Amino acid sequence: MIRERYLSAARTGLSLLAHESVAGRWAEPSALAGFTVGGLATHLSQQVTSVTAALAADHAGKEVIGLYEHYDRAAWLAADIDNDYNTGIRDGGERAAEAGHGPVLAEAVAALEALERLLPGNPPGTVSGNPRWPYATPLGDFLRTRILELVVHADDLAVSVGVATPEFAPETFEIATCILARLAAKRHGQASLVRALARAERAPASISAL
Repeated sequence: MIRERYLSAARTGLSLLAHESVAGRWAEPSALAGFTVGGLATHLSQQVTSVTAALAADHAGKEVIGLYEHYDRAAWLAADIDNDYNTGIRDGGERAAEAGHGPVLAEAVAALEALERLLPGNPPGTVSGNPRWPYATPLGDFLRTRILELVVHADDLAVSVGVATPEFAPETFEIATCILARLAAKRHGQASLVRALARAERAPASISAL
């Protein structure tokens, strides 16, 4: 079930956030352009805290769209890292990171504990999404978007501090890879995706989904 898979992804992401190497290199540049380690780690933590905020928000009256329409509308997808949306994400992460590793971790852990109580009891058909979005999505689709963020940014953060990228549960990782494969095929074409995954001799130079 998607809710359990999201909670599994969140636990994996926060286990990395708690690593001493993240705390020790908080103010250093990360592997992701424009982010410090702290800013990137905080952005990772926001994939948990944003869900508690989404559940608490009022989405009444918003248009409800599906998972891939969300990505069709995403201003950041395939955009320059210095566009307004991406700059806003980085600035928000950096501002929140000023609190320091301990408070950021504590807030995320508290949010996860709350979600472990709240998510199982949420009724089917719950509408959710980032409160800042002009639309809403089914809760399951919103959780899928957070799983993708956790998987991608866990690798960014692990590389930034020189530790092994955490292994997500296979059924959770599958959600992220399915989204990435579909986005990559839309961006580069089906043939390019097939060649990248199955034919190294004619694989394209890039198959980035994002």
